[in-house]
Amino acid sequence: MARTPVIEEEACIGCNACVEVCPEVFVLNQSLGWAMVMFPDGASEEQIQEAIDICPVHCIEWE
Repeated sequence: MARTPVIEEEACIGCNACVEVCPEVFVLNQSLGWAMVMFPDGASEEQIQEAIDICPVHCIEWE
């Protein structure tokens, strides 16, 4: 079973780092002010992990 990235929305600061690294999976919701997982299968686990690792507040994890 594949892992799915999830964002703890309350902790997200909307820095856009995950979107820059992995736009195939993450999008920034401008009106809400945080990132969201739109296409969890849009990139390889390695690329998603890079987005997880670059998050300055560590609000993205695998489910």
